[in-house]
Amino acid sequence: MADGDQVAGRVVRVRLDESATESDIGALRRWLEREQGLDELVRAGRLRIQERRRTDETGAPMGVGMEIVVALVSAAATVGFNQLLAQVGRAVEAWRENRREVEDGDPPESSVDPVDLDG
Repeated sequence: MADGDQVAGRVVRVRLDESATESDIGALRRWLEREQGLDELVRAGRLRIQERRRTDETGAPMGVGMEIVVALVSAAATVGFNQLLAQVGRAVEAWRENRREVEDGDPPESSVDPVDLDG
């Protein structure tokens, strides 16, 4: 892996804004699980994509109260963390475009951020 690609304690956090529904969260998680490249890592047990309770800095629930966490399970995964971050970002944008085409109204705004769980 390249410098800055260390995995331990780092995840990609995907959040949708307050206009998101529980259905949006579930649909985006399933989209990510089927995304080419990510799906291979999930099937191989090298990547976890999970929904979890979300809080703001004060600990109060926001929006639908959920976020999606994408975590490499092993430092031996075939993709570096920075590559994973970019791939998840592209997948979220593809999901937003798809949702725009298949449902009424604008899709929720999104953020895709690296999170260091160790500090």
